Amino acid sequence: MTQVFFYPIGTVNIPWGAAERQAWLASCQIKRAYKDVLDEISQLGADFDLINYGALSIDVERYPLWAIKSRHWQADKPCVLITGGVHGYETSGVHGALAFVAEHGLSYGTQVNWLMFPCISPWGYETINRWAPNAVDPNRSFSQDSHSEEAKAVMALLAQLGHEFTMHIDLHETTDTDESEFRPALAARDGKNTEPGTIPDGFYLVGDSENPQPDFQAAIIQAVRAVTHIAPSDEHGQIIGADVVQPGVINYPVKSLGLCAGVTNSLFCTTTEVYPDSPSATALECNQAQAAAVKAAIDFVLARR
Repeated sequence: MTQVFFYPIGTVNIPWGAAERQAWLASCQIKRAYKDVLDEISQLGADFDLINYGALSIDVERYPLWAIKSRHWQADKPCVLITGGVHGYETSGVHGALAFVAEHGLSYGTQVNWLMFPCISPWGYETINRWAPNAVDPNRSFSQDSHSEEAKAVMALLAQLGHEFTMHIDLHETTDTDESEFRPALAARDGKNTEPGTIPDGFYLVGDSENPQPDFQAAIIQAVRAVTHIAPSDEHGQIIGADVVQPGVINYPVKSLGLCAGVTNSLFCTTTEVYPDSPSATALECNQAQAAAVKAAIDFVLARR
């Protein structure tokens, strides 16, 4: 049954206007430092190319946007794209991506051409928030009519570079606050009611329903299973309301939803989801699971050359 969530901003069943969005922005507080992420990125500059592809207008000095690129790209190597921090509050998406570069970036750089956006939403990272400052979800904004600065900046750099990617893996988390904060906020913003949901306990993947690539998804699940547990389906055979098509895998139409995973025309694409609030997982384990997923995705591509 539908449920009316209480949310302190706005009026029930009335979509937010400019005043409500501004009130929401004013309620957001800095809770951690993006500078820590910038310091990690800077340290990688000795071994990899760092690309400054813009800054967020809310504070251009505080929120520069950086991508990391393996050196010596070669035409005979497949190109792979790794993205993290589309939702800035999803911590392991950022730090798992950076852990992959620190631990494996050099070795994989001899086998593939890789490009990484480790923290696409730095304001969201600092405020531990799903949305951009204008109350827009960046992960529904990778489209021509985008209202997300974060998404538009990524798309602009990809267009400028002009690479054809074989694989794209987008690193995310599903957290308890998805249910306690962000679903109520979304319902309030859009003036809608919603149904209460459950948060899956464990790692899972979201593939592309238009191009599901089940062997690719299975290879990642198998690798991550050695690091952390895989989310089971619920009593309806679903995860977050979508049918489980194989253990730990659901599918979405990534392009039509404007998801980051659909930003390229890669043959192989997937979105990872870990559950950092699980009593059976640690923050380090979540970071390791993300790095393992990236490795497995690239290994799958290399095995099929």
